[in-house]
Order: sequence, then C-alpha cells, then structure tokens
Amino acid sequence: MTETRSAEVWITGIGLASSLGEGPDTHWNALKQRRINIDEKRFAPYIVHPWAPVNFDTQIPKKGDQRQMEAWQRIGTYAAGLALDSAGVKGDKEVLSRMDMTVAAGGGERDLAVDLAVLNADAKGNSAPNLLNERLMNDLRPTLFLAQLSNLLAGNIAIVHGVSGTSRTFMGEEAASVDAVRIALARVASGQSDIALVGAAHNGERQELLMLYEFGGFNLKDKFAPVWARQEHPGFALGSAGAFLVIESKAHAQARGAKPYARLTRVVADLAQRKQPGAVTRSLEALWNKLGVLGGNVALITGATGAEPVTSEEKTFLSLHPDYAVRATGTMFGQTVEAQFPLGLVLAALSISRGELFPPNDPTGLEVEMSKPPTQIIVVGAGHWQGEGMALVEAID
Repeated sequence: MTETRSAEVWITGIGLASSLGEGPDTHWNALKQRRINIDEKRFAPYIVHPWAPVNFDTQIPKKGDQRQMEAWQRIGTYAAGLALDSAGVKGDKEVLSRMDMTVAAGGGERDLAVDLAVLNADAKGNSAPNLLNERLMNDLRPTLFLAQLSNLLAGNIAIVHGVSGTSRTFMGEEAASVDAVRIALARVASGQSDIALVGAAHNGERQELLMLYEFGGFNLKDKFAPVWARQEHPGFALGSAGAFLVIESKAHAQARGAKPYARLTRVVADLAQRKQPGAVTRSLEALWNKLGVLGGNVALITGATGAEPVTSEEKTFLSLHPDYAVRATGTMFGQTVEAQFPLGLVLAALSISRGELFPPNDPTGLEVEMSKPPTQIIVVGAGHWQGEGMALVEAID
C-alpha cells in the first residue's frame, strides 16, 4: 500500500486589486484607515463598490490583449500578474511552464438590451412560446457565446503571463472558489504539483448582474450599511475585485529562495440543504471541527454577504465561538462572489505576515480588536445562495 504524501504548502505570492486599490501596501493602509469605497448613485437604488482605476499596461502590456477581454477578465489577469510578481516568478519561463492554474469564474457579461427586450415583451403579454429562442438567435452577436466562456480567464492568464501547466476552471459562484483552492492545495500537498496559481475575479459594475440578483431579492438598496448592520435591510453590494495566490510546496519554495507569507494548511467544503432552518449553522460548525486542533492566537475572516437568511445563520455559528476576533470582508470590499474566498485568503496571509489583524469596521460590536499577532486565521465562506467552505491559514515558525 502506497503511503500518501503530504507536503507543507506555503503561500508565496498574493495579488489583490479591488475598490480599495491595488497591492498589499495600498490595501493594508486602507484597511487600517477603515476606508470604504462605494457608489450609491450610478446604479441607484443599488449600491456597488467600484473598481479603483489601475494602469492595466503594467500587467497586460499589449493593447490588443486588453481589448479582447471583458472587464472581469482584465481584472483577473491583472491580479494574477500581481501575484506572480509577489512570488518572484513573473517572467520565469521554467517555473511558469510547469505552474498549474486553478480559477473560479462566472459567466461573461450579458447583452442587457436583449435581456430587457425579452422581459418587456413578457411584461406586455407579447411573449409567444418561441420568442426567447428567436431573440437569442437573431439579436445576439455571433461571437457572443465564445466570448462568454468562463475558462477564458485562465486562457488569458496563460497568454499574457505564460502560465502553461495544467488548468482548471470552476463555476458556481462563491462555492467555486472554495473548490478551486481546495483542489489546488490537495494537488500541491500530494506532490502532484510543485507550484500553483489559484484565484478569481469579479466585475460588480454590471447592470445585468444587478438585474439578475434583484430577481432573487439579494441587492442592497438605497443606503450603505456594514454587513453586520443590515438586518432591517438585508442584501449585498456587489464589488469589483481580483484576488490570486501563488501556493507551492515548502521544498519547492526553499529551493528557489522564496519567502512565504503564511502556510495554507487545510481547505474544507460543504453544501448544506438550506431549506432546513439552521442548516448553514450546522454546516459551518461541522467544517470548523474538520479543521483540526486550533491553538495560539486565532482570528476569523469571513466573506459574509449581508443577504438573508444565510448571514443570520452565520452569526449564530460565530456566537458559538465568541473568543475569536472576526472581520467581514463584505463591508470593505462588497460581495465579490467568486473572488470572495480567495480575497479572504489574501487578507489572512497578509495579516499573518504583518503580525497583526486589521482593525474592525463594524458599529454593532460583533467585530472586536485583536491585540496579539494572529498565528492562525480561519477564512470562512458561506455563499449567498448555496455552498459553504473554510480554510486554515497559519504562521510559519
């Protein structure tokens, strides 16, 4: 019987670009200042956390490459480049040729005019049984479906940055990124991969997304409030962000002299049957127990959305663990959907590497100060509709 190998896995590169800017220093300063970037007017009554302008040329030098990408692909390709720079492997053809890539991605941007025409026809009672097929066949440009493929993010990263190992793309909103990180970690820990790029991107400034989420009653409207203060008016504010990490085995990192941010120890996932009250609380508690023995200075970074009933059920879970400092990324960054979980991992690695947890940004008192340097951070993800996950990020002795 072959013994399963389990290598220690280090986070050696982080790439983050969001509504707060780009790079670790900019984000750290913004978090320390409790800065939030929101736009309450452009898509009123809906609120978004808009993308902070960057010079795409620094990570995507060819204008032709930029033009053929939709905004979410540019965001992701840019953030991936930041992660490769951070890890010290940007332009290293030998490492990039065997670097695996695991990406979480949604669909491309829809044609809002066509969607509105179909909805208006239905509202006016003019929607014959074959109307939808006719409009899709006649109104959409022929290249639309090719341009919408979710795996184009990985493809663009490969083209622009030369990451040419194996590639996997996961779809399924927040749960997709949990599985993307889980699979990437498992491959490196088992020795199937030495080094991997993993992450996601999201463009929250899309009218058709706001329309689709409004159908489910998920959008935060009229006035911004921090995640934990939305009980009276639940919902999420979409955010634009790209979050990527480079993870690799300890041996591989040491061989090339890479300095780690933190250790990625474990990622676990679940899919609760949410028609049952309390299902999310039970799911998160079960995941917590799978993380192993926790010791030292522990904190939690959660991607809680503000949507209900999932946020209230997550708060119930957090109440079972009152001794740990909590931070909700949704307050500062908004709901970045596929990017929410890797965003939490980036902030966890950044906090551990800097020896402090960023301050709370919450008027309700749920988030409290943490005076000691965190040695373990639990990253929690509970999707607004389905899917739960957790990761354990640890300091390296």
